[in-house]
Amino acid sequence: MAGNQALTKAHQAVAQSTAIAIQDASDNLRNLSTITTTTIGIALAKLLATGDTKYATVIEEAQKVLTKGAESFADIGEKAAKIAKDYPSE
Repeated sequence: MAGNQALTKAHQAVAQSTAIAIQDASDNLRNLSTITTTTIGIALAKLLATGDTKYATVIEEAQKVLTKGAESFADIGEKAAKIAKDYPSE
């Protein structure tokens, strides 16, 4: 009985930890989105105002950062789900 309770509590702790990891990854992706959207907006305004193509490079790099952030979020989500699913509950 005590062993089952300990295992149940351990499973709940693992589930909570994986949920927090996903929340942190979501926060990170949201922050990256804010930063890159702002960067792209400023670079686009500068590109249109000056015609300098260096701002197009800035836009491309900002898009890469957001893409990488989305990939990281998906990777963390998949791994967290696997950890929670594979952890013994009985």
